[in-house]
Amino acid sequence: MERLQKTIAREESIIAAGAGTGISAKFIEKGGADFLIIYNSGRFRMAGHGSTAGLMAYGDANAVAMEIGEYEVLPVVDEIPVLCGVHATDPRRRMWHWLQQVKAMGFSGVNNFPTHTLVDGHFGNVLKETGMHFEKEYEMVALARKMDLFTSVYVTSAEQAVEMAKAGADSIIAHAGTTIGGSIGVTGAVCSMDDAVKLTQEIIDAARSVRDDILFLTHGGPISTPADAAYVNERTDAVGFVGASSLERMGVEDSITELTREFKRIPLGATGPIGV
Repeated sequence: MERLQKTIAREESIIAAGAGTGISAKFIEKGGADFLIIYNSGRFRMAGHGSTAGLMAYGDANAVAMEIGEYEVLPVVDEIPVLCGVHATDPRRRMWHWLQQVKAMGFSGVNNFPTHTLVDGHFGNVLKETGMHFEKEYEMVALARKMDLFTSVYVTSAEQAVEMAKAGADSIIAHAGTTIGGSIGVTGAVCSMDDAVKLTQEIIDAARSVRDDILFLTHGGPISTPADAAYVNERTDAVGFVGASSLERMGVEDSITELTREFKRIPLGATGPIGV
């Protein structure tokens, strides 16, 4: 918190980034990000698949995030804080025991991903009735708070923001849906930019009705570029942005594509084609 407050005191936005590989983490840190988050979706994202794969039954989300952190990210970063994405609703985990392992590994905090706050409708009700509702995420945040782990967590509504504030979240991220753009992003945001602004401020106001010491960040949906994030910052009380697809994946897609094109444009040389 002291580190992030210093960022704000310098009149800079807080920027957090998802890192699915060690090289991403190394150069995100070099770019000056304030903290990193390890999502299980980072493995799918950097393998060329949609981030939503991280919400599906394609692997052990907690084990994947731990593995990325232990073997790829934590060994290569210098001093940037790294948060572990925790699937709090996993019925096989004793959450207090898992958080002890997260802390012992050297993570500075946790994030609630995969998050069931993104699941609504009939399936969301089924998850609640069978003991796997996002209320487990509130319980995880409360445990993390007691264990002195920093918590920066996703919510998608004002009601969820209130409960996360009660649980002790240090930072709340207003999630506006799956990020648009790039080769594997969605083609249409779940809300417009102005809707994202409205949702963000509603979340902020709701959480502030409980506590006034929370840092608010934005993420997802139509907010996919620095200009987008600035637009929301200027119209809400948010103080920064969390980028995963919008920072890690799109950065790789754009730079590798253009660099490859540059190499393809180099001249053949003085000797000409073979045999000529």
